[in-house]
Amino acid sequence: MFTRRSFLHSSFLGTFGLTLSPGSLNIHTGKHKAVEAKMNDFPIVVSTWPHGLDANKAALEVLSSGGTSLDAVEKGVMVSEADPLITSVGYGGFPDAEGNVTLDACIMDDKSNCGSVAYLQHIMHPISVARLVMEKTPHVMLAGQGALEFAMEHGFTREDLLTDQARLAWETWKSGREEAKEPWEDHDTIGMLAIDSKGMLAGACTTSGLAFKKPGRVGDSPIIGAGLFVDNEVGGAVATGTGELVMKTLGTHLVVELMRSGMDPGKACREAIKRVIQKCSPAAEHQVGYLALSSSGEIGACSILPGFSYAAGVGQENYMHWSDFVEKED
Repeated sequence: MFTRRSFLHSSFLGTFGLTLSPGSLNIHTGKHKAVEAKMNDFPIVVSTWPHGLDANKAALEVLSSGGTSLDAVEKGVMVSEADPLITSVGYGGFPDAEGNVTLDACIMDDKSNCGSVAYLQHIMHPISVARLVMEKTPHVMLAGQGALEFAMEHGFTREDLLTDQARLAWETWKSGREEAKEPWEDHDTIGMLAIDSKGMLAGACTTSGLAFKKPGRVGDSPIIGAGLFVDNEVGGAVATGTGELVMKTLGTHLVVELMRSGMDPGKACREAIKRVIQKCSPAAEHQVGYLALSSSGEIGACSILPGFSYAAGVGQENYMHWSDFVEKED
C-alpha cells in the first residue's frame, strides 16, 4: 500500500537520484545496533543523509593526515554547503517565503567550546563563521545582520546564494501550483560527528532550514543541545528533520544524557524519538532523526518515519546505512 511513509521514502530516493539495494546500502534491520564499529577504532566520522558520503570523504582526508576532529567536521560539512544541488544546505538551499536564503550552523569541540550563527545571509560557509564565533568572541551565537557583519570583518565575501533551481522552486511554491513542495518536506540538514586519532570528539551542523519558511524563522540546527551536542567523555549527537520538534525536547542533549546513563547510541536515539512522539503532537506527521556516536566509537540512529539514512566512515569504509525508526503504535 502506498502510504505517507512510503511516499516519504520514495521522495527521499528521488531527491538524490538513488536506487538503493542491499548491495549499495547497508540495510539495517536490527533495533538498536546500526553499524559495526570496533571499540576505539579511530578515526570515525558519521553524518546525516546521502550527501554525507562526500562530506565524510573530505573529513576522513583530514583525519587520515592527523588532523583534528574539529577541522574534520568543518571541512566535511563545507562540501555540502558548497554543493548547489543540495537544496537544504548552504549554496543551493531553498529560500524563505520572501525568496531570501538564510543559513543556520553550529560547531562544538571536545572541550565543550561551541559557536553558532543563525539567520545568516550571503555567506556560503556558515559553519566557518560559527567556528570563528567560538574562537574569536566570548559569545556562543551571532544572528542576522550582526553575524553577516562579523563574517565580512573576518574576510568572508558576500555572495548571492539563490540558485536558478532554488528560485524556480520558490516561484512554483508562490504560485501555489500542485507540484510545489510543502515547507515541511525539505529538511535534510547535514549533521556530522567525528573522533580523531587521539580520541577527541567534535561535531558540526549546518542547514538552510525549512523551504519557504516564515522570514525570521530559526530551527534547531544552530542551537547547542538541540541540533548538536558533544560531550567528549560520553559522545555526541546530531539532529535532522523538523526543527521545532527537536527544540521542544532538546533532542541531542537528551541523547547524550541517555548515553551517559548507560544506553548505547541506538537505544538513546530511539528513546529520544519516542520523547518527541509523546510530547509533540502530531509528531507522527513529521520526520525527525537522531544520529549518535559514543566516545568509544559506537554508532546508532533512529527516526520517527522510515527513510532516514546516514553515512558512516570507519577505517577504509564509507557507506550508507538505514536508520532504525519508531512506528506510530510503539
